[in-house]
This record gives sequence, structure tokens and C-alpha cells, in this order.
Amino acid sequence: MHSAPFRLVVTGGGTGGHTYPALTAVRTLQARLAGEGRALDVLWIGTTDGLEARVAPAEGIAFTTVATGKIRRSKNPIKMASPANVKDMARVPLGVLQARQAIDRFQPDVVLATGGYVAVPAGLAARMCHRPLVLHEQTVRLGLANRKLASAATRICVSSESTLPLLSDSARAVVTGNPVRPEVLSGQADRAVQALGLWGFDRSLPTVYVTGGAQGSQQINELVGEVLPWLLQRANVIHQCGPANEAALRARAAGLPAELAARYHLAGFVSGELPDVLALADVVVSRSGAGTLAELTALGKPAVFVPLASSAGNEQVHNARHLEQAGAAVALTGEVTAAQLRTAVGPLLADARLRWGMAERARAYGRPDAADRLVDEILSAAAGRPLTAGTGRRGESSVPR
Repeated sequence: MHSAPFRLVVTGGGTGGHTYPALTAVRTLQARLAGEGRALDVLWIGTTDGLEARVAPAEGIAFTTVATGKIRRSKNPIKMASPANVKDMARVPLGVLQARQAIDRFQPDVVLATGGYVAVPAGLAARMCHRPLVLHEQTVRLGLANRKLASAATRICVSSESTLPLLSDSARAVVTGNPVRPEVLSGQADRAVQALGLWGFDRSLPTVYVTGGAQGSQQINELVGEVLPWLLQRANVIHQCGPANEAALRARAAGLPAELAARYHLAGFVSGELPDVLALADVVVSRSGAGTLAELTALGKPAVFVPLASSAGNEQVHNARHLEQAGAAVALTGEVTAAQLRTAVGPLLADARLRWGMAERARAYGRPDAADRLVDEILSAAAGRPLTAGTGRRGESSVPR
């Protein structure tokens, strides 16, 4: 066995969109190194109140926090200089100092930054400590943290070809895709029927999976509630509504005819069954966060997206429109009505060939090997080698466009 373990500092988090790609990369790197008889030591630099503060320790990953500040965005420069922003910006130098001390002590082979406010001080500290910095961007457009760190990065790993023209210097950029948890790709439809007791489902009809994320989406719940009888005449529905919304929706569904009610499965939260639910689903109605896009395209699932309008930098709208332009999804933006949802979903439920075509176009954008590609870049950066994903030149990729 190699005497020296590979040492990795991970920074990023706040939300699942930044946290879970990092965690998937760590697991993939650990498996890769184990196959070579080598160990992996990881230190995660995060914040006390971000999702990473729960995820990293639960995975047995050493975790430390640094000071950071949330920048409240505004198109008005005067508002950007608000007292709250000035106070938070003043915390960044302290965070850089703390991150530099942590990196100096840990002596990593590579620092991986996946975005979120905490990535800025840790990424700057990586440059000060002369450690290779690998950025990973989940969205089509670079997030604020990665824009600040781009000039310090050894390489910039992006999830979409469409990001490359937006970079001022693409010589250090490579398309890896956005890491998808391997368990998401291994679902089985029949297991979902067994686990959730979907005995009333009519398997001759398509199945729609509706989700608004872990907390649910009031907007999506209201839209689906308005079209529910219409929808259930055409499909089976699994509706993940968020724990806080379950009682109200259950009361609303109580008046459904028995035949339709048997085709409606309402859940506050879908956890371990998610891979199997996705395998069963013929159409997905959801938000359009980067992680959701990565999973649905890797699986090749037709989707109707209702983007969260208030997402940072309006990224969910950009994500949804990006796939819609490719014919790989339908994007419903702005003040969405129940009639618009019917118009979007109806043809997909009525025409299996239409679903198949959209699924194929979605799959062309999917990168189920994204975690392996990102690990390639981490190992390559540690060794001082050039870009490795695809052709390894100027961000080009061998993945279908």
C-alpha cells in the first residue's frame, strides 16, 4: 500500500446544489484510490449553518468552519454597498486567514471548490498556499463565488458546453458535467411500486413524478392541485409536496373519485425510494436546480420545469431555458397558470413517441460519468498534468453536444 494518502481539501456548500456534487466527488475519488491501494484524507472547509455542516460529519469527513459573508445582490450599486453587505465583506479577510491556517496545517494535494460563499476565502487561501485549486461549476453560468476565484484556479470544471463561451479564459476549462449520485442511476420501477404500495396505479398509463425539492414548492403544489382530476384521468401521479404541505393536499385529494384516488400517491418527502421513483416516472414536473438537471438528463427523463424565480442569479430560469432550447424539456417561467401546465404536460402524456424524443435529447445532455471526469481532473491537477476530460484541449469534450 502507498505510504502517503492523497490529501484533499473540499470547500463549498450552503445548499445541496453545492454540497452533494462535492460529496459525490469525494466518494468517487475514495473508490478510485482504494482500487490502487491508496487512502484518501479529506478536510471540508464550510460554514456552521450550511448543509455541509451536517453532511460532512455524517460521512465521517473532518470538518472545520471559517468566517464568511453572504453578499446580497442588487443591480443598484448603492444597494450593493448596504451596511449588511459591507459588514459581511469585512468578514472575508478573517475567513481567508482561517482557511489559510487550515490549509497550511493540512497540506492538501488539491483544493476542490464547488461554490457557495465559503468557497471564496478557502479558494483564495489555496492560491496563497500555492495549492492546486480545482473549481467545479454546476450551473450554465458561473456562480458568484466561482467568478471571483476563476483567475486563481488551476482548472475550471463546468457542467455544460454552453458555459465555455462565457469564460474570459477557457484554456483552463473542461466540461466534466455535474456529478450525480450513483444510486440515482440504479433505480428500478418495480421496486418503487413495492416500496410505496402503488397497487392502484394503472401501468398502461404514464407516470408523472411531481417534486418541489425537499421542502416542496407552494407554486408547483397549487398548480398540480388545480389540474389534479384532469391529470389523473391521463396518468398515475407521485407527488412529493414537502412535509408542511402534506395535510392540506391530502384534504384536497379526499374528494377524488376512488378510481382516480388510487392513481395518486402523495408524500411529504421521498428519500431512499427516489432512484426507483425516477425509474418509474415517464415525465417529471419540478424545479430546475442544477442537481435536478444533472439527474434528469443522466437518466434521460422528459421534464416540465417550473423554475424558482428567486434563485441566485436567476440560474433556474437559465437552466430550464437552456434545456428547452435543445428540445430536452419544457420551461414554464413567470406567472405560470394551471392552463399552461396542462398545455405543457398534456401532449407528453398523450404521445409516447414525443416522450421518447424528448428523453433522447435530454440524455444527449446528460453526463452520468461526471464524477469520474471530475476525479480525473483532481488527480491530474495534483500531478501537474494538463486537462484530461474529453480531448483535454481548451475545454473540449467527447460527450455528445
